[in-house]
Amino acid sequence: MGALSAALGTANGLRSLLPDGLSASRPASSPSSSSAAVRHLTPPSQLSEAELIDGCLAGSRLMQKHLYDRFSGKMMAVCLRYAQTTFEAEDVLQEGFITVFNNLRGFRRECPLEFWIRRIMVNAALRQHRRNAPLVAVSEGEYPQDLAGEEFTLSNYAFEEMLAMVQELAPRYRMVFNLFAIEGYGHKEIGEMMGISEGTSKSQYSRARAILKSKLERLDAHRPNATFRN
Repeated sequence: MGALSAALGTANGLRSLLPDGLSASRPASSPSSSSAAVRHLTPPSQLSEAELIDGCLAGSRLMQKHLYDRFSGKMMAVCLRYAQTTFEAEDVLQEGFITVFNNLRGFRRECPLEFWIRRIMVNAALRQHRRNAPLVAVSEGEYPQDLAGEEFTLSNYAFEEMLAMVQELAPRYRMVFNLFAIEGYGHKEIGEMMGISEGTSKSQYSRARAILKSKLERLDAHRPNATFRN
């Protein structure tokens, strides 16, 4: 993430993140320079998604920094769930935002920008998983049928506690668990995304869920208000 952060804070670095043909600076004679200046006076939190996108596409480094600042915290939380370490999560975040800036012109604005960016981060996590942790096949017949479709609901757990438990899962279990329980993908979709069968996805999710359930039950021993609901 350091490289991306540095790029966002320098005069020339962010230009390398832009698609070909976009300039990070605008001539002083540009007819839109006055309106751009007005936009830059608007508090970042009050900028609309459309203003952020249009500013980025116009080559504004400031708007790109505002977009990054608005979504990087939430996206880092997503990346941490898929990664085993903070360093690995930072790599995913950096790769994801480079993809965001390089493909922003193709965003059709048919869904919230956050949703689009989140999908990019998930795909970046999948790519890193393929590079770093080749999948180990699990027999399709080894998952309990009644567990595969059960609801996974958590309440009253600190984010740090849950994150640590998820990160302790084997890479293949962690990926399937996140995609099914958090992102809402079906096992058939997960199988296609990860290059495994639907049954293997179910098996790996069931195993991940059983491991987490055991950990949470131990944690619940002194926490009567915490729940892991079947």
